[in-house]
Amino acid sequence: MKTFTLIGAHGLVGDLQTSALVATDGTIDWFCSPRFDSPSVFASLLDRERGGLFRIAPDTDSWESQQLYLPGTAVLITRFLTPDGVGEVVDFMPVIEGAATDRHRLVRLMRVVRGQMRFVVECRPAFDYGRKSHHVEVSGDGATFHADGGDRLALSLVRRPDAAPSEQVRLTSEEGAVRAEVTGQVGDTGGIVLDTAPDGSAQRITVDEVTSLFEETCHFWRTWVARSQYRGRWREHVERSAMTLKLLTYRPTGALIAAPTTGLPEQAGGERNWDYRYTWVRDGSFSVYALLGLGYTREADGFLRWLAARVDDAAASATDRDTSPLKIMYRVDGSSDLTEEVLDHFEGWRDSRPVRIGNGASDQLQLDIYGEAMDSIRLGDAHGMPLAWRGWQRITRLIDWLCDHWDEPDDGIWETRGGRKDFTYGRLMSWVALDRAVRLATDHARPADLARWVSTRDAILLQIMDRGWDPGRGAFVQHYDTQVLDAALLYMPLVGFIPPQDPMWESTLRAMDGELVSDSLVYRYDPSASPDGLRGSEGTSSMCTFWYVDALARSGRLDEARLTFEKMLTYGNHLGLYAEEIGPTGEQLGNFPQAFSHLALITAAMNLDYQIDHGVGTVGALPGEMWRAP
Repeated sequence: MKTFTLIGAHGLVGDLQTSALVATDGTIDWFCSPRFDSPSVFASLLDRERGGLFRIAPDTDSWESQQLYLPGTAVLITRFLTPDGVGEVVDFMPVIEGAATDRHRLVRLMRVVRGQMRFVVECRPAFDYGRKSHHVEVSGDGATFHADGGDRLALSLVRRPDAAPSEQVRLTSEEGAVRAEVTGQVGDTGGIVLDTAPDGSAQRITVDEVTSLFEETCHFWRTWVARSQYRGRWREHVERSAMTLKLLTYRPTGALIAAPTTGLPEQAGGERNWDYRYTWVRDGSFSVYALLGLGYTREADGFLRWLAARVDDAAASATDRDTSPLKIMYRVDGSSDLTEEVLDHFEGWRDSRPVRIGNGASDQLQLDIYGEAMDSIRLGDAHGMPLAWRGWQRITRLIDWLCDHWDEPDDGIWETRGGRKDFTYGRLMSWVALDRAVRLATDHARPADLARWVSTRDAILLQIMDRGWDPGRGAFVQHYDTQVLDAALLYMPLVGFIPPQDPMWESTLRAMDGELVSDSLVYRYDPSASPDGLRGSEGTSSMCTFWYVDALARSGRLDEARLTFEKMLTYGNHLGLYAEEIGPTGEQLGNFPQAFSHLALITAAMNLDYQIDHGVGTVGALPGEMWRAP
């Protein structure tokens, strides 16, 4: 097994259309262009030999590195400490606030802050997941990589106009890669700019030009962070999570992707490796609560507009009344072709195979998405983003469809591949969908089949109480044919289905304490007790752990909630970033960083902070009763 960088040993930079992972050793080992869901250019995170990389590091084996974000920004600094001096690599991507474009720039500044240092630069792209060959042209200003099919990358050198000939950086090429050595004394600054759609060949770039890009990027992020209304505890963690969500949002459409990576496993060497570079209706809908709670109405509105477009598409393309009008996930542009394929030539992170692109779960039936979508629509309506008339007409068709199909087995929130079941969470969120639709119709006197909607809503609640509750376990269970617990049901009191002090809920929470919780970390469910069609095990779910914090607090267990939250913060990586899961020894597992984990952190922090100050039960579960900044 080759040595692979730990999943958590990375920072994230991006320009609101795509992003890159930068490892603590100075390697960009994951970068897709021109969009999050485009083929990779650098992917050595998944294959050290075939994946491609862009590395800047000291020319010595004796170094230590540290990584931090420039405060209040998404500008990443990797510091190298060597016997001869201290150097820094500053990584950022100039933000693109306009239309979708093929041109994206990765700026990598090198500077010596103490003593002296020689940096070694290696850029070895591997276009289209390493499936396209390329050749390279080197000039005095940099290098240009030409791939089969017309893709190009330009690597432009950053230098001072008055640099002496002895200070000129000379690139050499070998087997499609470019290498260079850069020597600097204290105070020296240089760098390289990678351009994904150059007008021509590499061009000389001055330090002043790059400094201007740096200052503009810092200004954007600091201005954006300043819009946050949150002033409570754990503010630094909340703001970093908010910036991470912003980095994972495709600005041209408002779509929030689940994570910027594919193939990072839930178990090292296992097969639970999925492509998360798409927008789930569920994830994006959950983000609306977090964004509005922080005061980011523009971003919440952006996602709701994206969601509205998907509802419009569903209404326009509906031909089979038995098929779910909404897909569970889409590409950032709203298209739904996510055919799953395997990259057989990639070895996978720590031999975790198969490496998949696309997502075969996209055609699953997951009834819960209607609840999450309607919850976010109702929340937007309560905060100044009302539905237009045509939007309401399409919503009524979705709800009418749900009235016909809520009582069918589905594939569940966890996208198991072991067959459809009567999942309790799917029924719960179907109840939410009907409840929020009834409230919208009532609040705005909109025409709807209210008698049917109300009776269906009530029928769902009665069924969950009858069949979703297991008297032997004293708990609500994963589906109607099992006694297995499911952490997704932590959402029950959060959506107002059951009061958090109800004896049935308190009993369920105690059962989860004993079966799903490990040192405050929460497993989604027990795969050995509830086979999901996949081999192997998984880590604890970071999202579910933050849901657990919220559930504990609402149930009056504030001290436990606070300790659990504080412990969970220690499991974040050195930058406060979270993957999907935490492994047995505290390592990050799964795609990284994951939006679900960060939006759950924000929600838990807001609600816990408010209840610490104002008492248990002061945070409402229904839209319009959410946490508000003082």
